[in-house]
Amino acid sequence: MRMAPLVEKLKGEGVKIEQFEVWHDEKNAAQMEKYDRGYCGGVPFFINTTSKRFICGGVDEKELRAWAEGTGGEPTT
Repeated sequence: MRMAPLVEKLKGEGVKIEQFEVWHDEKNAAQMEKYDRGYCGGVPFFINTTSKRFICGGVDEKELRAWAEGTGGEPTT
């Protein structure tokens, strides 16, 4: 919930961010597991499918924006 305002701000600026509810939707939960591959194991979990970089947990706006641009977050292996 803490990240929601930052995500909405970036989306409002035209940044493409897709959100998936995983607590009550088994299909979305399975998709998260597929992408997570043990990197986080929980939410919030952000993965940039273009740059293959991810974020676990909450971050500030600067870090989230860098992740969205493909330069921030941790690289996947």
